[in-house]
Formats: sequence, C-alpha cells, structure tokens
Amino acid sequence: MAGDRLYEVMIKKAIRLARKAEGRTSPNPMVGAVLFNRDGVIATGYHQQAGQPHAEIVVLRKAGRLSRGASLAVNLEPCCHHGRTGPCTDAIIAAGVKKVIYSIEDPFHMVHGRGARILAAHGIKIIRGVGRDEAVRLNEVYLHYIATGRPFVALKLAQSLDGRIATRTGQSRWISSTEALAFGHRLRAGYDAVAVGSGTVRVDNPKLTVRRAKGPNPLRIVLTASPDLPAKMKVFASENGSRTVVATTRKNIADGAYSFAETWPIRKGPDGLDLDDLLKQAGDKGVTSILFEGGGRLATALLRRKLVNKLYFIVAPTIIGQGVASVGDLGVTALSESVGFKDFGHRKLGTDILFWGYPKR
Repeated sequence: MAGDRLYEVMIKKAIRLARKAEGRTSPNPMVGAVLFNRDGVIATGYHQQAGQPHAEIVVLRKAGRLSRGASLAVNLEPCCHHGRTGPCTDAIIAAGVKKVIYSIEDPFHMVHGRGARILAAHGIKIIRGVGRDEAVRLNEVYLHYIATGRPFVALKLAQSLDGRIATRTGQSRWISSTEALAFGHRLRAGYDAVAVGSGTVRVDNPKLTVRRAKGPNPLRIVLTASPDLPAKMKVFASENGSRTVVATTRKNIADGAYSFAETWPIRKGPDGLDLDDLLKQAGDKGVTSILFEGGGRLATALLRRKLVNKLYFIVAPTIIGQGVASVGDLGVTALSESVGFKDFGHRKLGTDILFWGYPKR
C-alpha cells in the first residue's frame, strides 16, 4: 500500500477509535492513535475520559519495545505540556517512534505547533494534514471552544412537514419516530449541556436525561425570566447524578424564586434573557457545548442572534396545520437574508428525515 494511502487508512482508524469516547472527554478533545510498521498494526488506543491517559500513551504502553522504529498515526497533534497527564511528546521520543502522522494542529496555546516542533527536533519525521476535514468535524466542539471561549451551540428541533412542533393545543408527543427519539438521546450524551426554555418545561415536563442511549447525562439548563416554575417538574429531580441550573434574572435569584436549584444570573435583553450572556457564563464555567432542544421561541432567538453553530431538524412525514411553529419571525424581508448553510446533509431516521447543517455566518 502506497505511503499516502496507508497514512489515510491509519488516520481513519484513529478517528473511528476516538469516536468511542464521545461525550466523555470534555473539556479535552477526542483522540485516537494507531501504532504501525511495515508488517501492519502494532497497537491501537484512544483517550477514554478526561484525566485518563492520552491515546498516544495508551498505544505506546501496549506496544512496549515494539514502538521503536514504528510510525504513529493520531488525529490531533501530540501534546507537549503537563496537565493532568504528562507530555505525550516525551513518551513518543522515549519510545523511539520514528514517524508521526497527524491530522490537525492542536490550537491550545500550550501546544499549537510546539508539539510537532519538539518531535522534529529529536529527528522524528512529521507528516501533517492527513484526514484533516474529518478530524475537524470530529472535534468541532473542542476547536470552537478553544478559539472562542464559548460553548459550541447546536439546535435540535423535531417538526412536521409544515414546520409545526406541536398542535394548536400544545400536544407534541410524539411527532418523531422511536428511531429519531433514540437519536436525540445520543445527541444529549455527546454534549456537555442540554437547554430548554420554561415553556417547554411547563408543557412537556421533560427529564432531559439520557435514557434511550448509552452515555452520561448532560448538565440541564432551564432558561426562564419567570419566577414561578414549580420545583416538582421532572427536570429538577436528581437522576443518576444529573444536575440542573436555572438561568434566570438577578431579581428572581435575589427574591429566592429558585432557592431549590443552582442558578446563574443572566442579564435581560430586548427579547428576554440575553443569550450572549448565557453563553459567556457557560464558557467561563467550562461548558464546551450546549444542545438547545426548544421550544420555538428559544430557537427563533438563537437563529436571530446568529448563535447556532450546528442545526438538527428532524422532519416527520405528517402535516399538522394550525399549531406551534418551530421557528418564528427572523426579521427576514428578502431571501438573501434567510438562514443558509455552508455544509449540510440528510439521512433517514426510521420514518423521519434528519437534516443537519452548519448555518452561514
């Protein structure tokens, strides 16, 4: 197998391995590694959870003396600093690895090309950029958070063909198929936090936990300017270590409206709570990603403010007619002002169609 093709195969394998830890590595990136030589793969591994050994360390420990003279394929530049674990560059050098192939530079300021330079200074051949696009998609949350200090924002909506998320009486369970519901739970498991507005809490009384898939429960965020959400709502019940934050006004907090829950004081904006303030505070608290699940008013506010990084629309093959719209007025007066997408795709989810895309900024 030609060199370039071999490197692509090994990087793809590393990315598949990295995905196994989805939802468990935050605030770290997902990283997989493959150690190989002319005879084939020597060892594979991935970073399983924040605080545990990095992917490079896992494979080097598995391979032992077989690491000497081998090549290492990894989807992110090896780290070169002391955190909760030691520098991967030190271990790679000590193991006698002769070549490192990686997809993208680590933008973290303590690495950012320095890891590759250290390895090259010790005579290790460096090959960059293999599988770059797939590696960027894999760690889009990490890359966004490091670049902006704010969480990566995803918006998920389940709607009918005519853009309704509920009937005119508020009934919304279940517009989506069981396969789509399971997909939604897998999404939750992959994000640090899941957020809804108070209207969704009142009408649907959701738990916002992960039940139809395997994975950790996200931080649950309830956005409300109202002072009277009942403590008995399911979202406030502790379940498998799940935690809930009420993002509300300073006045509500001062008045003790949500003394039964953790609160974040959020400024008020022209259309309710200031979502920019929410994202800044979440980022400052180490929340790297938030999945917003509704409802329509919250979705509209996010889209109007151009705060959505990725959108998931699950469209059911049904027509409701008069009902609750998934998205309200975005202030669009010309088609050129509508929300377009720079990258998008679709696939079936049971009887539904999933549309995903990255809105243009």
